[in-house]
Amino acid sequence: MRAQRIGVIGGGLMGHGIAYLFAAAGHTVAVFEPAADIRASLPRRLQSILELLGDDPALLARIEAYDALAPAMAGAAFVFEAAPEKLPLKQQIFAELENAVAPETILASNSSAIRSTEISRHLKHRGRVIGTHFWNPPHLVPLVEVIQNENTADAGKVPVHVRRDVPGFVGNRLQHAMKREAFALVAAGVCDADTIDTVVREGFGARTAVLGPMEQADLVGLDLNLDIAEVLYEHLDRTAGPPAVLRDKVKAGKLGMKTGEGMRQWTPEAADAVRSRLSRFLAAQARGRKKNPA
Repeated sequence: MRAQRIGVIGGGLMGHGIAYLFAAAGHTVAVFEPAADIRASLPRRLQSILELLGDDPALLARIEAYDALAPAMAGAAFVFEAAPEKLPLKQQIFAELENAVAPETILASNSSAIRSTEISRHLKHRGRVIGTHFWNPPHLVPLVEVIQNENTADAGKVPVHVRRDVPGFVGNRLQHAMKREAFALVAAGVCDADTIDTVVREGFGARTAVLGPMEQADLVGLDLNLDIAEVLYEHLDRTAGPPAVLRDKVKAGKLGMKTGEGMRQWTPEAADAVRSRLSRFLAAQARGRKKNPA
């Protein structure tokens, strides 16, 4: 693919990693970030990724940050929105984008759960809007879900794996189905949060990097899966909406690592250790993929 100008809306948690990905692939990237503090920290965060992956320092010169949307997106062939998960905000951004880019520019939302059909609901040219759900951190996790919505034009299609525009797409529906059960187990006193994490990390989580759930089902046999389902499924949590334990924690200001307590207690050192462990693991996988591409 020839080098093109890529626009990224948002330079925060996801946006800076998405920008790095495209710059590493040889494209020029314009990042629109209205918050001065986030914009100022962008070079440092990009440099951290570079050092982690050992890439060519020259690639950082292909990324430029802007404080205004229109000049940042001018000339972009693709725009990836990575703004906060608020539908009115995303709709406002896409309305501004429609007037700032060329008619053929593909507009993509990195929303984790909001349907791109809803984000583009009030646009004049909805056929060029798609969902592209990168996983955190995007510069280390290789998966991106490309979602064709009900208005995607034939001329704008790319190879898709998510064929219906449903809330949460595929990955987050699977991930949050497990989290719902995890919250329910803790709330019911079956086990504590530490036990949940240990069971996932040291149990079935150890194989999920190389074995998907459908592969695992076929591996052990669908007959065994049916036997387990007949006994287990009626006992799984079916709460409609967020669980009470999650709402109560948020209401109490116990938001996780950033506040020192969530489902578990966190010192700054313990939180940093988890972030470092995750980063080292994903970086090692990323380096391995570069040496041994599929």
